[in-house]
Amino acid sequence: MQFPRSSGILLHVTSLPGRFGVGDLGPAAYRFVDFLVETGQRWWQMLPIGPTGYGNSPYQGLSSFAGNPLLISLERLADERILSPCDEHTVPRFPADFVDFPRVSDWNARNLRAACQRFSTRRADRSPYDEFCESQSWWLEDYALFRTLKRQHGESAWIEWPEAFVGRDPDSLNKFRDQNRDDIECEKFVQFQFGRQWRALKNYANQRGVRLVGDLPIFAAHDSVEVWTRQELFQLDERGRPTAVAGVPPDYFSETGQRWGNPLYRWDLHAREGYQWWIHRLRRALEFFDVIRIDHFRGFESYWEIPSEAADARAGRWVVGPGAALFRAAEAALGPLPVIAEDLGVITPAVEGLRDELGFPGMRVLQFAFGDDPKALDYRPHNYPRHCVAYTGTHDNNTTLGWYRSEAGVDSTRTPEQVARERRSAREYLNADGHEMHWDLIRAAWASVADVAITPLQDVLGLGQEARMNVPGTATGNWEWRFREDALTRELTTRLKTMTSECNRAPPSSRPPTEGHDGG
Repeated sequence: MQFPRSSGILLHVTSLPGRFGVGDLGPAAYRFVDFLVETGQRWWQMLPIGPTGYGNSPYQGLSSFAGNPLLISLERLADERILSPCDEHTVPRFPADFVDFPRVSDWNARNLRAACQRFSTRRADRSPYDEFCESQSWWLEDYALFRTLKRQHGESAWIEWPEAFVGRDPDSLNKFRDQNRDDIECEKFVQFQFGRQWRALKNYANQRGVRLVGDLPIFAAHDSVEVWTRQELFQLDERGRPTAVAGVPPDYFSETGQRWGNPLYRWDLHAREGYQWWIHRLRRALEFFDVIRIDHFRGFESYWEIPSEAADARAGRWVVGPGAALFRAAEAALGPLPVIAEDLGVITPAVEGLRDELGFPGMRVLQFAFGDDPKALDYRPHNYPRHCVAYTGTHDNNTTLGWYRSEAGVDSTRTPEQVARERRSAREYLNADGHEMHWDLIRAAWASVADVAITPLQDVLGLGQEARMNVPGTATGNWEWRFREDALTRELTTRLKTMTSECNRAPPSSRPPTEGHDGG
Protein backbone atom coordinates (compact mmCIF):
# COMPACT_ATOMS: atom_id res chain seq x y z
CA MET A 1 0.00 0.00 0.00
CA GLN A 2 1.32 3.42 -0.97
CA PHE A 3 0.88 6.28 1.49
CA PRO A 4 0.77 9.99 0.57
CA ARG A 5 3.60 12.25 1.66
CA SER A 6 2.50 13.04 5.20
CA SER A 7 3.47 13.08 8.86
CA GLY A 8 2.08 12.25 12.28
CA ILE A 9 2.59 11.84 16.01
CA LEU A 10 3.17 8.73 18.11
CA LEU A 11 1.24 8.97 21.38
CA HIS A 12 -0.48 6.23 23.33
CA VAL A 13 -3.99 7.03 24.57
CA THR A 14 -2.98 6.50 28.21
CA SER A 15 -0.51 9.39 27.87
CA LEU A 16 -3.24 11.96 27.26
CA PRO A 17 -3.89 14.51 30.03
CA GLY A 18 -6.98 14.67 32.23
CA ARG A 19 -8.14 14.48 35.84
CA PHE A 20 -9.05 10.79 35.91
CA GLY A 21 -5.51 9.46 36.33
CA VAL A 22 -5.03 8.01 32.85
CA GLY A 23 -5.53 9.19 29.29
CA ASP A 24 -8.86 8.02 27.87
CA LEU A 25 -11.33 8.45 25.01
CA GLY A 26 -12.82 11.59 26.49
CA PRO A 27 -12.42 15.31 25.67
CA ALA A 28 -8.60 15.33 25.75
CA ALA A 29 -8.50 12.78 22.91
CA TYR A 30 -10.66 15.04 20.75
CA ARG A 31 -8.50 18.05 21.58
CA PHE A 32 -5.43 16.08 20.54
CA VAL A 33 -7.07 15.33 17.18
CA ASP A 34 -7.68 19.07 16.84
CA PHE A 35 -3.97 19.67 17.56
CA LEU A 36 -3.03 17.20 14.84
CA VAL A 37 -5.34 18.91 12.37
CA GLU A 38 -4.05 22.39 13.27
CA THR A 39 -0.43 21.34 12.78
CA GLY A 40 -1.07 19.55 9.49
CA GLN A 41 -0.56 16.00 10.77
CA ARG A 42 -2.42 13.15 9.11
CA TRP A 43 -1.51 10.23 11.39
CA TRP A 44 -2.07 9.46 15.06
CA GLN A 45 -0.07 6.34 15.93
CA MET A 46 -0.66 4.54 19.22
CA LEU A 47 0.32 1.34 21.01
CA PRO A 48 -1.88 -1.78 21.35
CA ILE A 49 -5.22 -0.89 22.93
CA GLY A 50 -6.20 -4.23 24.47
CA PRO A 51 -6.63 -4.86 28.21
CA THR A 52 -3.20 -5.09 29.78
CA GLY A 53 -1.86 -7.81 31.99
CA TYR A 54 1.58 -8.29 33.54
CA GLY A 55 3.49 -5.04 34.09
CA ASN A 56 0.71 -2.97 32.45
CA SER A 57 2.39 -3.63 29.11
CA PRO A 58 0.24 -3.10 26.02
CA TYR A 59 2.34 -5.86 24.45
CA GLN A 60 1.22 -8.43 27.05
CA GLY A 61 -2.51 -7.98 26.57
CA LEU A 62 -5.20 -10.21 28.05
CA SER A 63 -6.93 -10.23 24.66
CA SER A 64 -6.19 -9.48 21.02
CA PHE A 65 -9.83 -8.59 20.36
CA ALA A 66 -11.08 -6.65 23.41
CA GLY A 67 -10.47 -3.01 24.34
CA ASN A 68 -8.74 -1.73 27.47
CA PRO A 69 -11.37 -0.66 30.07
CA LEU A 70 -8.96 2.01 31.35
CA LEU A 71 -9.46 3.90 28.08
CA ILE A 72 -13.21 4.30 28.59
CA SER A 73 -14.07 7.90 29.40
CA LEU A 74 -15.97 8.03 32.68
CA GLU A 75 -16.74 11.64 31.88
CA ARG A 76 -18.62 10.64 28.77
CA LEU A 77 -20.53 7.97 30.68
CA ALA A 78 -21.54 10.64 33.18
CA ASP A 79 -22.62 12.99 30.37
CA GLU A 80 -24.86 10.20 29.06
CA ARG A 81 -26.20 9.63 32.60
CA ILE A 82 -24.95 6.07 32.63
CA LEU A 83 -22.76 7.09 35.55
CA SER A 84 -23.23 9.62 38.35
CA PRO A 85 -21.55 12.99 37.70
CA CYS A 86 -17.81 12.91 38.37
CA ASP A 87 -17.43 16.17 40.32
CA GLU A 88 -14.28 17.51 41.95
CA HIS A 89 -15.23 16.00 45.32
CA THR A 90 -15.64 12.43 44.06
CA VAL A 91 -12.53 12.14 41.84
CA PRO A 92 -9.31 11.23 43.71
CA ARG A 93 -6.26 13.45 43.27
CA PHE A 94 -4.29 11.41 40.74
CA PRO A 95 -0.78 12.34 39.54
CA ALA A 96 -0.80 14.52 36.43
CA ASP A 97 2.51 13.40 34.94
CA PHE A 98 2.27 9.61 35.17
CA VAL A 99 -0.27 6.81 35.51
CA ASP A 100 -0.55 5.28 38.97
CA PHE A 101 -1.88 2.03 37.51
CA PRO A 102 -2.95 0.25 40.74
CA ARG A 103 -5.01 3.22 42.02
CA VAL A 104 -6.43 4.12 38.63
CA SER A 105 -7.37 0.53 37.81
CA ASP A 106 -9.22 0.06 41.08
CA TRP A 107 -11.13 3.34 40.80
CA ASN A 108 -11.94 2.75 37.15
CA ALA A 109 -13.24 -0.78 37.80
CA ARG A 110 -15.54 0.39 40.61
CA ASN A 111 -17.03 3.11 38.41
CA LEU A 112 -17.55 0.79 35.46
CA ARG A 113 -19.27 -1.68 37.76
CA ALA A 114 -21.60 1.09 38.98
CA ALA A 115 -22.29 2.12 35.38
CA CYS A 116 -23.13 -1.48 34.49
CA GLN A 117 -25.57 -1.75 37.38
CA ARG A 118 -27.28 1.50 36.42
CA PHE A 119 -27.47 0.43 32.77
CA SER A 120 -29.09 -2.89 33.73
CA THR A 121 -31.95 -1.06 35.48
CA ARG A 122 -32.62 1.52 32.76
CA ARG A 123 -35.69 1.16 30.60
CA ALA A 124 -33.97 2.76 27.62
CA ASP A 125 -33.70 0.93 24.33
CA ARG A 126 -31.18 -1.89 24.78
CA SER A 127 -31.20 -3.01 21.16
CA PRO A 128 -27.74 -1.50 20.33
CA TYR A 129 -26.24 -3.45 23.23
CA ASP A 130 -28.04 -6.64 22.27
CA GLU A 131 -26.91 -6.26 18.65
CA PHE A 132 -23.33 -5.73 19.81
CA CYS A 133 -23.39 -8.88 21.94
CA GLU A 134 -24.77 -10.92 19.06
CA SER A 135 -22.46 -9.60 16.34
CA GLN A 136 -19.33 -9.86 18.52
CA SER A 137 -20.19 -13.12 20.26
CA TRP A 138 -17.41 -14.95 18.37
CA TRP A 139 -14.85 -13.36 20.73
CA LEU A 140 -16.95 -11.60 23.39
CA GLU A 141 -18.37 -14.71 25.07
CA ASP A 142 -14.96 -16.24 25.71
CA TYR A 143 -13.43 -12.92 26.76
CA ALA A 144 -16.17 -12.10 29.31
CA LEU A 145 -15.90 -15.61 30.75
CA PHE A 146 -12.09 -15.45 30.90
CA ARG A 147 -12.07 -12.03 32.55
CA THR A 148 -14.59 -13.14 35.17
CA LEU A 149 -12.64 -16.31 35.90
CA LYS A 150 -9.45 -14.28 36.41
CA ARG A 151 -11.18 -11.97 38.84
CA GLN A 152 -12.68 -14.89 40.76
CA HIS A 153 -9.18 -16.40 41.04
CA GLY A 154 -7.41 -13.28 42.30
CA GLU A 155 -6.16 -12.24 38.82
CA SER A 156 -3.90 -15.29 38.70
CA ALA A 157 -2.78 -16.67 35.33
CA TRP A 158 -5.11 -19.23 33.78
CA ILE A 159 -2.61 -22.08 34.15
CA GLU A 160 -2.95 -21.61 37.94
CA TRP A 161 -6.72 -22.18 37.93
CA PRO A 162 -8.31 -25.52 38.85
CA GLU A 163 -7.71 -28.22 36.25
CA ALA A 164 -11.31 -28.20 35.07
CA PHE A 165 -10.98 -24.56 34.02
CA VAL A 166 -7.47 -24.92 32.60
CA GLY A 167 -8.70 -27.75 30.38
CA ARG A 168 -11.98 -25.94 29.63
CA ASP A 169 -14.26 -28.71 30.86
CA PRO A 170 -17.70 -27.85 29.35
CA ASP A 171 -19.77 -28.81 32.42
CA SER A 172 -17.55 -26.82 34.78
CA LEU A 173 -17.61 -23.75 32.54
CA ASN A 174 -21.38 -23.89 32.11
CA LYS A 175 -21.85 -24.12 35.88
CA PHE A 176 -19.53 -21.13 36.37
CA ARG A 177 -21.50 -19.12 33.79
CA ASP A 178 -24.77 -19.83 35.58
CA GLN A 179 -23.31 -18.76 38.92
CA ASN A 180 -21.68 -15.56 37.62
CA ARG A 181 -24.08 -14.23 35.00
CA ASP A 182 -24.08 -10.66 36.33
CA ASP A 183 -20.29 -10.39 36.35
CA ILE A 184 -20.03 -11.86 32.86
CA GLU A 185 -22.72 -9.48 31.63
CA CYS A 186 -20.79 -6.56 33.10
CA GLU A 187 -17.69 -7.50 31.09
CA LYS A 188 -19.80 -7.42 27.93
CA PHE A 189 -21.22 -4.03 28.88
CA VAL A 190 -17.71 -2.62 29.35
CA GLN A 191 -16.68 -3.78 25.87
CA PHE A 192 -19.89 -2.33 24.42
CA GLN A 193 -19.04 1.07 25.89
CA PHE A 194 -15.44 0.83 24.71
CA GLY A 195 -16.58 0.11 21.16
CA ARG A 196 -19.04 3.02 21.15
CA GLN A 197 -16.48 5.50 22.39
CA TRP A 198 -13.75 4.24 20.09
CA ARG A 199 -15.93 4.48 16.98
CA ALA A 200 -16.95 8.01 17.91
CA LEU A 201 -13.32 9.13 18.25
CA LYS A 202 -12.24 7.36 15.06
CA ASN A 203 -15.08 8.96 13.11
CA TYR A 204 -14.17 12.39 14.50
CA ALA A 205 -10.53 11.93 13.46
CA ASN A 206 -11.30 10.47 10.03
CA GLN A 207 -13.77 13.24 9.19
CA ARG A 208 -10.97 15.74 9.83
CA GLY A 209 -8.41 13.94 7.71
CA VAL A 210 -6.57 12.16 10.54
CA ARG A 211 -6.02 8.42 10.27
CA LEU A 212 -5.29 6.10 13.19
CA VAL A 213 -2.28 3.77 13.18
CA GLY A 214 -2.46 0.87 15.62
CA ASP A 215 0.15 -1.57 16.83
CA LEU A 216 -0.39 -5.32 16.51
CA PRO A 217 2.09 -7.49 18.45
CA ILE A 218 3.12 -10.56 16.50
CA PHE A 219 2.81 -12.78 19.59
CA ALA A 220 -0.08 -13.26 21.99
CA ALA A 221 0.52 -13.12 25.74
CA HIS A 222 0.49 -16.52 27.43
CA ASP A 223 -2.01 -15.26 29.99
CA SER A 224 -4.60 -14.27 27.39
CA VAL A 225 -8.02 -15.49 26.41
CA GLU A 226 -6.84 -16.43 22.91
CA VAL A 227 -4.15 -18.79 24.21
CA TRP A 228 -6.52 -20.24 26.82
CA THR A 229 -9.27 -20.95 24.28
CA ARG A 230 -7.03 -22.24 21.45
CA GLN A 231 -4.20 -23.97 23.30
CA GLU A 232 -3.63 -26.36 20.41
CA LEU A 233 -2.43 -23.48 18.21
CA PHE A 234 0.53 -22.73 20.51
CA GLN A 235 3.62 -24.62 21.66
CA LEU A 236 2.30 -25.71 25.07
CA ASP A 237 2.57 -28.88 27.12
CA GLU A 238 -0.42 -30.87 28.41
CA ARG A 239 -0.81 -28.49 31.38
CA GLY A 240 -0.78 -25.37 29.19
CA ARG A 241 2.79 -24.29 29.95
CA PRO A 242 4.98 -23.05 27.08
CA THR A 243 7.59 -25.46 25.80
CA ALA A 244 9.37 -22.64 23.95
CA VAL A 245 9.01 -18.87 24.17
CA ALA A 246 9.62 -15.81 22.01
CA GLY A 247 12.30 -13.15 22.23
CA VAL A 248 15.25 -11.74 20.34
CA PRO A 249 18.99 -12.46 20.47
CA PRO A 250 21.53 -10.02 21.98
CA ASP A 251 21.16 -6.61 20.34
CA TYR A 252 21.51 -2.83 20.74
CA PHE A 253 19.35 -2.90 23.88
CA SER A 254 20.71 -5.94 25.73
CA GLU A 255 23.86 -8.09 25.81
CA THR A 256 21.80 -11.15 26.78
CA GLY A 257 18.96 -10.51 24.35
CA GLN A 258 15.33 -10.26 25.37
CA ARG A 259 13.27 -13.18 26.68
CA TRP A 260 9.68 -12.01 26.17
CA GLY A 261 8.07 -15.22 27.40
CA ASN A 262 5.21 -15.33 24.85
CA PRO A 263 4.34 -18.84 23.68
CA LEU A 264 5.28 -19.59 20.09
CA TYR A 265 2.78 -20.59 17.42
CA ARG A 266 2.32 -24.02 15.95
CA TRP A 267 2.44 -22.65 12.43
CA ASP A 268 1.66 -26.03 10.88
CA LEU A 269 -1.78 -26.04 12.52
CA HIS A 270 -2.41 -22.40 11.62
CA ALA A 271 -1.63 -23.23 8.00
CA ARG A 272 -3.93 -26.28 8.11
CA GLU A 273 -6.79 -23.99 9.21
CA GLY A 274 -6.05 -21.50 6.44
CA TYR A 275 -4.71 -19.00 8.99
CA GLN A 276 -8.25 -18.26 10.14
CA TRP A 277 -7.10 -17.25 13.64
CA TRP A 278 -4.87 -14.58 12.14
CA ILE A 279 -7.51 -13.44 9.68
CA HIS A 280 -9.91 -12.85 12.57
CA ARG A 281 -7.19 -10.98 14.43
CA LEU A 282 -6.38 -8.70 11.50
CA ARG A 283 -10.06 -8.08 10.72
CA ARG A 284 -10.68 -7.01 14.30
CA ALA A 285 -7.63 -4.71 14.29
CA LEU A 286 -8.88 -3.03 11.11
CA GLU A 287 -12.16 -2.24 12.87
CA PHE A 288 -10.15 -0.07 15.27
CA PHE A 289 -7.45 1.34 12.99
CA ASP A 290 -6.93 2.62 9.47
CA VAL A 291 -3.39 1.21 9.31
CA ILE A 292 -1.70 -1.52 11.35
CA ARG A 293 1.94 -1.51 12.35
CA ILE A 294 2.87 -5.17 12.86
CA ASP A 295 5.39 -5.39 15.67
CA HIS A 296 8.40 -7.69 15.11
CA PHE A 297 7.55 -8.35 11.46
CA ARG A 298 10.80 -10.25 11.00
CA GLY A 299 9.29 -13.09 13.06
CA PHE A 300 7.11 -14.08 10.10
CA GLU A 301 10.26 -14.89 8.12
CA SER A 302 12.21 -16.40 11.05
CA TYR A 303 11.65 -16.14 14.79
CA TRP A 304 13.94 -16.60 17.79
CA GLU A 305 12.91 -19.77 19.64
CA ILE A 306 14.06 -19.89 23.28
CA PRO A 307 13.69 -23.07 25.37
CA SER A 308 11.21 -22.32 28.12
CA GLU A 309 13.69 -23.36 30.82
CA ALA A 310 16.39 -20.94 29.58
CA ALA A 311 17.11 -17.98 31.87
CA ASP A 312 17.74 -15.53 29.04
CA ALA A 313 17.60 -15.28 25.25
CA ARG A 314 21.15 -16.37 24.44
CA ALA A 315 20.13 -20.05 24.28
CA GLY A 316 17.70 -19.44 21.41
CA ARG A 317 17.84 -20.32 17.72
CA TRP A 318 16.28 -19.05 14.50
CA VAL A 319 13.32 -21.04 13.16
CA VAL A 320 11.59 -20.43 9.81
CA GLY A 321 8.19 -18.74 10.07
CA PRO A 322 5.09 -18.85 7.83
CA GLY A 323 6.37 -16.28 5.34
CA ALA A 324 4.05 -14.78 2.76
CA ALA A 325 1.46 -17.58 2.97
CA LEU A 326 -0.23 -16.03 6.03
CA PHE A 327 -0.57 -12.62 4.41
CA ARG A 328 -1.77 -14.02 1.09
CA ALA A 329 -4.54 -15.85 2.95
CA ALA A 330 -5.42 -12.65 4.80
CA GLU A 331 -5.47 -10.61 1.59
CA ALA A 332 -7.79 -13.14 -0.03
CA ALA A 333 -10.21 -12.70 2.87
CA LEU A 334 -9.78 -9.00 3.69
CA GLY A 335 -8.44 -7.33 0.57
CA PRO A 336 -5.26 -5.21 0.40
CA LEU A 337 -3.69 -4.92 3.85
CA PRO A 338 -2.74 -1.43 5.10
CA VAL A 339 0.33 -2.56 7.04
CA ILE A 340 3.58 -1.00 8.24
CA ALA A 341 6.24 -3.65 8.83
CA GLU A 342 8.33 -3.11 11.97
CA ASP A 343 11.56 -4.38 10.44
CA LEU A 344 14.03 -3.36 13.14
CA GLY A 345 16.63 -5.53 14.85
CA VAL A 346 18.45 -8.42 13.20
CA ILE A 347 17.19 -7.98 9.64
CA THR A 348 18.39 -10.25 6.85
CA PRO A 349 17.93 -10.07 3.06
CA ALA A 350 15.22 -12.72 3.46
CA VAL A 351 13.24 -10.46 5.82
CA GLU A 352 13.61 -7.51 3.47
CA GLY A 353 12.56 -9.73 0.57
CA LEU A 354 9.39 -10.79 2.38
CA ARG A 355 8.55 -7.18 3.24
CA ASP A 356 9.08 -6.05 -0.35
CA GLU A 357 7.20 -9.01 -1.82
CA LEU A 358 4.17 -8.03 0.25
CA GLY A 359 4.56 -4.34 -0.59
CA PHE A 360 4.69 -3.21 3.04
CA PRO A 361 6.69 -0.09 3.95
CA GLY A 362 9.40 -0.67 6.54
CA MET A 363 10.73 1.63 9.25
CA ARG A 364 13.76 3.90 9.50
CA VAL A 365 14.68 5.19 12.97
CA LEU A 366 16.98 8.21 13.10
CA GLN A 367 18.37 7.37 16.52
CA PHE A 368 20.00 4.32 14.90
CA ALA A 369 21.70 6.40 12.19
CA PHE A 370 24.87 7.57 13.93
CA GLY A 371 26.40 4.56 15.70
CA ASP A 372 29.36 2.39 14.74
CA ASP A 373 27.26 -0.46 13.31
CA PRO A 374 27.58 -0.60 9.50
CA LYS A 375 23.77 -0.93 9.38
CA ALA A 376 23.58 2.62 10.77
CA LEU A 377 24.03 3.95 7.25
CA ASP A 378 20.65 2.47 6.30
CA TYR A 379 19.01 4.76 8.84
CA ARG A 380 20.50 7.97 7.43
CA PRO A 381 17.93 9.95 5.43
CA HIS A 382 20.00 10.11 2.23
CA ASN A 383 19.63 6.31 2.01
CA TYR A 384 15.87 6.14 2.62
CA PRO A 385 13.58 4.67 -0.01
CA ARG A 386 10.36 6.58 -0.55
CA HIS A 387 8.28 3.60 0.47
CA CYS A 388 9.07 3.68 4.19
CA VAL A 389 8.08 5.35 7.45
CA ALA A 390 10.73 7.54 9.09
CA TYR A 391 10.77 7.90 12.88
CA THR A 392 12.91 10.00 15.19
CA GLY A 393 12.41 7.18 17.72
CA THR A 394 9.83 4.63 18.84
CA HIS A 395 8.21 3.69 22.16
CA ASP A 396 11.19 1.39 22.83
CA ASN A 397 13.75 4.16 22.33
CA ASN A 398 14.72 6.86 24.72
CA THR A 399 13.38 10.30 23.84
CA THR A 400 15.66 12.09 21.39
CA LEU A 401 17.03 14.42 24.08
CA GLY A 402 17.33 11.49 26.47
CA TRP A 403 19.25 9.56 23.82
CA TYR A 404 21.53 12.46 22.95
CA ARG A 405 22.28 13.37 26.55
CA SER A 406 22.42 9.87 28.04
CA GLU A 407 25.54 8.35 29.51
CA ALA A 408 27.05 5.06 28.37
CA GLY A 409 24.97 2.01 29.18
CA VAL A 410 21.89 3.97 30.22
CA ASP A 411 19.68 2.97 27.30
CA SER A 412 21.88 0.56 25.35
CA THR A 413 25.18 -1.30 25.49
CA ARG A 414 27.16 1.75 24.24
CA THR A 415 30.57 2.54 25.77
CA PRO A 416 31.61 6.13 26.66
CA GLU A 417 33.73 6.28 23.52
CA GLN A 418 30.82 5.12 21.36
CA VAL A 419 28.52 7.69 22.95
CA ALA A 420 30.98 10.49 22.16
CA ARG A 421 31.40 9.34 18.55
CA GLU A 422 27.63 8.98 18.12
CA ARG A 423 26.97 12.51 19.37
CA ARG A 424 29.66 13.97 17.15
CA SER A 425 28.40 12.01 14.13
CA ALA A 426 24.84 13.26 14.70
CA ARG A 427 25.96 16.89 14.94
CA GLU A 428 28.12 16.67 11.85
CA TYR A 429 25.52 14.87 9.73
CA LEU A 430 22.69 17.19 10.75
CA ASN A 431 24.90 20.32 10.67
CA ALA A 432 23.66 21.03 14.19
CA ASP A 433 25.19 22.28 17.42
CA GLY A 434 23.15 19.91 19.60
CA HIS A 435 21.19 22.71 21.26
CA GLU A 436 17.86 21.46 19.84
CA MET A 437 18.64 17.92 18.79
CA HIS A 438 14.95 16.94 19.03
CA TRP A 439 13.96 19.51 16.39
CA ASP A 440 17.01 18.63 14.30
CA LEU A 441 15.88 15.00 14.11
CA ILE A 442 12.26 15.94 13.46
CA ARG A 443 13.30 18.18 10.57
CA ALA A 444 15.56 15.44 9.16
CA ALA A 445 12.65 12.98 9.21
CA TRP A 446 10.15 15.52 7.83
CA ALA A 447 12.54 16.64 5.04
CA SER A 448 13.44 13.10 3.98
CA VAL A 449 11.96 11.34 0.95
CA ALA A 450 10.09 8.87 3.19
CA ASP A 451 6.39 8.80 2.36
CA VAL A 452 5.49 9.09 6.04
CA ALA A 453 7.39 10.70 8.94
CA ILE A 454 6.37 10.17 12.56
CA THR A 455 7.76 11.42 15.85
CA PRO A 456 6.78 10.67 19.45
CA LEU A 457 5.09 13.61 21.12
CA GLN A 458 7.89 13.60 23.70
CA ASP A 459 10.27 14.78 20.96
CA VAL A 460 7.95 17.58 19.89
CA LEU A 461 7.81 18.68 23.53
CA GLY A 462 11.59 18.44 23.90
CA LEU A 463 11.48 16.13 26.91
CA GLY A 464 14.33 14.07 28.32
CA GLN A 465 14.74 10.57 29.65
CA GLU A 466 12.13 11.16 32.37
CA ALA A 467 9.45 10.97 29.63
CA ARG A 468 10.60 7.66 28.18
CA MET A 469 7.74 5.22 27.58
CA ASN A 470 9.55 1.86 27.77
CA VAL A 471 12.95 0.39 28.51
CA PRO A 472 13.12 -3.03 26.77
CA GLY A 473 14.07 -5.88 29.03
CA THR A 474 12.76 -4.20 32.21
CA ALA A 475 9.54 -5.27 33.90
CA THR A 476 8.60 -2.23 35.99
CA GLY A 477 8.30 1.54 35.64
CA ASN A 478 7.21 1.50 32.01
CA TRP A 479 4.15 2.80 30.11
CA GLU A 480 3.39 5.44 32.75
CA TRP A 481 4.27 8.79 31.12
CA ARG A 482 1.58 11.45 30.54
CA PHE A 483 1.75 15.01 29.25
CA ARG A 484 -0.03 18.06 30.63
CA GLU A 485 -2.64 19.94 28.64
CA ASP A 486 -0.71 23.22 28.76
CA ALA A 487 2.32 21.57 27.12
CA LEU A 488 0.86 22.11 23.62
CA THR A 489 1.68 25.79 23.50
CA ARG A 490 0.89 28.20 20.67
CA GLU A 491 4.61 28.57 19.92
CA LEU A 492 5.10 24.81 19.63
CA THR A 493 1.94 24.40 17.52
CA THR A 494 3.07 27.10 15.10
CA ARG A 495 6.56 25.65 14.81
CA LEU A 496 5.35 22.14 14.01
CA LYS A 497 2.74 23.46 11.58
CA THR A 498 5.32 25.57 9.74
CA MET A 499 7.82 22.73 9.48
CA THR A 500 5.16 20.32 8.23
CA SER A 501 4.07 22.77 5.54
CA GLU A 502 7.63 23.63 4.49
CA CYS A 503 8.45 19.94 4.10
CA ASN A 504 5.34 19.42 1.95
CA ARG A 505 3.73 16.97 4.37
CA ALA A 506 0.58 18.93 5.27
CA PRO A 507 -2.76 18.19 3.58
CA PRO A 508 -3.20 20.46 0.51
CA SER A 509 -6.08 22.36 2.12
CA SER A 510 -3.92 23.41 5.08
CA ARG A 511 -0.92 24.70 3.10
CA PRO A 512 -0.54 28.45 2.60
CA PRO A 513 -1.08 29.70 -0.99
CA THR A 514 2.01 29.98 -3.15
CA GLU A 515 3.03 33.57 -3.80
CA GLY A 516 4.43 34.77 -7.11
CA HIS A 517 3.50 34.96 -10.78
CA ASP A 518 -0.02 33.70 -11.45
CA GLY A 519 0.55 32.95 -15.13
CA GLY A 520 -1.68 35.77 -16.34
